[in-house]
Amino acid sequence: MADVLPLVEARLRTALGEPDARAAVTFLGTDRIEVLRFTDGDIVRYATLGMSAQPMSDPTAALADPVQGPRAELVLSVRAGRADTDKVLRPLAVLAASPQVEGVVVAPGASLDVGEPLWPGAPFTSVLVAEPGGLVEDLELDPPRDPVRFLPLLPMTLNEAAWKRVQGAGALQERWLTHGTDLRDPARGSVPLT
Repeated sequence: MADVLPLVEARLRTALGEPDARAAVTFLGTDRIEVLRFTDGDIVRYATLGMSAQPMSDPTAALADPVQGPRAELVLSVRAGRADTDKVLRPLAVLAASPQVEGVVVAPGASLDVGEPLWPGAPFTSVLVAEPGGLVEDLELDPPRDPVRFLPLLPMTLNEAAWKRVQGAGALQERWLTHGTDLRDPARGSVPLT
């Protein structure tokens, strides 16, 4: 099903322009994951390419379906020049490989944690998976294959991640909105949680 990836890359280029850099990471026992970087003014976007080659499957299923199941790629947007965010390539590839490695289904509302800062000095080790469809439209595939969804990632501080586990993704997003949090600021602090 690697024929999906050229279509995914074409959709990313249509939505985000030409990538100005790309890197590839391969983990033992997984398919290759690439991370493409797109620069648009003072915003840098990192998008995975490779996660959608295979559908994600329910970890409780006895056998993974090679055709049907959700497919996704991850997109992270940050403000340029405020941190060494290019070091996010490997953590992003780790997150994109998690469906193959850990058998998880990545969906909106989920928390993903890499266990280390997303880039040097980052106050974030985890991300909240947001709803798709805003920046990059879903890529419809021939039936019976599910569409590829481009899932935005919102970095969370340790306190925000802990609060989200108790209160839920919607409550955290509402708090960010209420406080006018700049989720693209790679050096931002935690939103007030009380």
